[in-house]
Amino acid sequence: MAQHNDTGKWGEELAADYLWKKGYTIRDTNWRCGHRDLDIVALDEDLRTLVFVEVKTRTSDYFTRPEEAVNREKIRSIGLAANAYVKQNRIMKELRFDIITVIGSEDSDREPIIEHWADAFNPMLVY
Repeated sequence: MAQHNDTGKWGEELAADYLWKKGYTIRDTNWRCGHRDLDIVALDEDLRTLVFVEVKTRTSDYFTRPEEAVNREKIRSIGLAANAYVKQNRIMKELRFDIITVIGSEDSDREPIIEHWADAFNPMLVY
């Protein structure tokens, strides 16, 4: 597996653990629908809100912040995947779209920096 894939997988595992410690219930990770994917699908602490979480992991934010990679095209793709997920699983809950960024690396002595933006975007507004 390429190094960036390992870094991304590590970041997604950290993000899922972070959410779990905050009281979220993880329903799915790396859920796929064709060529689209959802990094994490979780229920919020209140169990009323289904949260689709896009995870962006970088070893550094020297050149660009990881959340900047969640652009219009990515948001549209997440929205389409979320729509498929909701239909396939017959979800009747409030929906929310979050971003979690992880800056660091698995082989570093430093603690990774994890930031969570709840309600970070609305895919319906990018069409």
